[in-house]
Amino acid sequence: MQTHLSAEFAGTPEGEEAEAILRKCVHCGFCLATCPTYQLMGDELDSPRGRIYLMKQVLEGQEPTDKTQLHLDRCLTCRNCETTCPSGVEYGKLLDIGRRVVEEKVARKPADKALRWALAQGLPSPLFAPAMKLGQAVRGLLPERLREKVPPRSSAGAWPTAVHARKVLLLAGCVQPSMAPGINGATARVLDAAGIQTLVAPRAGCCGAVKFHLNDQAGGKDEMRANIDAWWPYLERGEVECIVMNASGCGVTVKEYGHLLRHDPEYAARAAKVSAATRDISELLPELAALLKGKLRAGERPYAWHPPCTLQHGQKLRGGVEAGLRALGFELRLAASEAHLCCGSAGTYSVLQPETAHQLRDRKLAQLAQSFADQPPQAILSANIGCITHLQNGTDIPVRHWIEVLDEALAP
Repeated sequence: MQTHLSAEFAGTPEGEEAEAILRKCVHCGFCLATCPTYQLMGDELDSPRGRIYLMKQVLEGQEPTDKTQLHLDRCLTCRNCETTCPSGVEYGKLLDIGRRVVEEKVARKPADKALRWALAQGLPSPLFAPAMKLGQAVRGLLPERLREKVPPRSSAGAWPTAVHARKVLLLAGCVQPSMAPGINGATARVLDAAGIQTLVAPRAGCCGAVKFHLNDQAGGKDEMRANIDAWWPYLERGEVECIVMNASGCGVTVKEYGHLLRHDPEYAARAAKVSAATRDISELLPELAALLKGKLRAGERPYAWHPPCTLQHGQKLRGGVEAGLRALGFELRLAASEAHLCCGSAGTYSVLQPETAHQLRDRKLAQLAQSFADQPPQAILSANIGCITHLQNGTDIPVRHWIEVLDEALAP
């Protein structure tokens, strides 16, 4: 793709990065076949290729409009197109640039701006936990759309107290401890059973994804720097083997700290080391399977498995959960087809684009159901709090993190 960046972007670090990405695109259209929004809408501008053209026009000096912004907003950032692309176009990085530029040039309607501000400030806030508790207390009285975002109250269970020579850091997350506390508790107990101690840095907070993807990129980077500061003493002392992520959305973001902060002279080197030290919990599964074999009671009925986009496309981790759990005696089945497509959660997308998100959710659940024509699965398993909450709103079948199933299967 030939590019002629405007003077505003030519020669800037952001412009040079965008131009390098744009020039890789060969217009082949393979991405259209795997883009969830194009599958639903059939509009070229709601496909990766169409959005690339829109961003190219803006970077070449054409003034964006609210229509430009709408098509960029409708993107789930699932990055399925990156998995499909034969030319290696880093669409997600280009989208981050394009969205920020358009955000500065196109004024949003007051209601839209207020909602996005509330999400960016509210979800990572310390006030989120008490607000969630209040919502759970009056859950039955909430409107349906709001009730969908307030799961029933649940317990984290007991945190292990044993001290082990092997230690890892765990990012607790901003919303997960309040919405699904059992995930962190289960992670710590499974690792404890394998002889690994889980530590949580007190000053670590939101991974930065919420603000960054709502175009408060400066605020998102501040949260990234705060996490680096919180984790660095543990890494510098060699106290932990790695930083473990049990929410794949957080994992893909932390693994990109090195890229996102590469121009920060104070944090670039440390950000790169933090990213290099980060592991999704599924990456530990081969070792965990060997250490836990014989300690587990696998369920008799099969489970459905929904791999989040942030795991299979963002982190490029495919097949690891299935292989690890099968090695431990569990049966997992993927959706009959379209296992690669997004469920519609996509961070705050299900709040900002609820109609599209619900269509994709119902489509995903229908595909999963086709794999269980004989009897429903014991549960639907996933690896990201957003997917789990979103899918649960569309089905009576329990939707859980796979680590919770391992935790429950541990012999007493």
